[in-house]
Amino acid sequence: MLTLRPSAERGYADHGWLKSYHSFSFAGYHDPAHMGFGNLRVINEDRIAPGTGFGTHSHRDMEIISYVMSGAIGHKDNIGNGASIPPGDVQRMSAGSGISHSEFNHSQDSVTHFLQIWIQPNVSGIDPGYEQKSFADADKRGKLRLVASPDGAAGSVTVHADARLYAGLFDGLEEARLALDPQRKAYVQLIRGELQVNGQRLLAGDAAKLEAESALHLTNGQDAEVLVFDLSA
Repeated sequence: MLTLRPSAERGYADHGWLKSYHSFSFAGYHDPAHMGFGNLRVINEDRIAPGTGFGTHSHRDMEIISYVMSGAIGHKDNIGNGASIPPGDVQRMSAGSGISHSEFNHSQDSVTHFLQIWIQPNVSGIDPGYEQKSFADADKRGKLRLVASPDGAAGSVTVHADARLYAGLFDGLEEARLALDPQRKAYVQLIRGELQVNGQRLLAGDAAKLEAESALHLTNGQDAEVLVFDLSA
């Protein structure tokens, strides 16, 4: 079964310096029908104005992934990490027993556009951790590239969760198939462009929730960038 989650039906918050679309209930947006999907808890599509950002704040017992589409995020935390996250990089922060961090757009003339993703971990109270890796467009062109997994397979970042995350770029005749376990769930988030997911047309910002499906088929992309989550039920 495939259920469309249209972009226009997401929650939206405009804080001036931050404009954010919420796929699932978050902060001031609450929808009992959209509290998460499997162990995927948050997908926020954020745009941070130049010279602004999230001040230092804390998390615990959550796997947090940042995926940047344009601009860059300046990250700093209390366990000694300081980094810039550009497009093509995937950052994973394990909050574990507790971590404090800030995220800032240091540019004075461009907006940072990124996805903030939270996945519920399968362990709690672990030491907080940080990992960041770069994935070239060529490795995502016309295919689904594994970028996060429980075991760091294929050079992906390691998440302490029963989840895998793939990224892909599709245009024209490019297509990809991914075998799915019908006992699990899959979530497809289209970042930009257009794409067909098992025959369902998605536009930028749309998502598809898949349950009891044995395969994922991506076709007919038009400048499409997509994330695919393989999730526990």
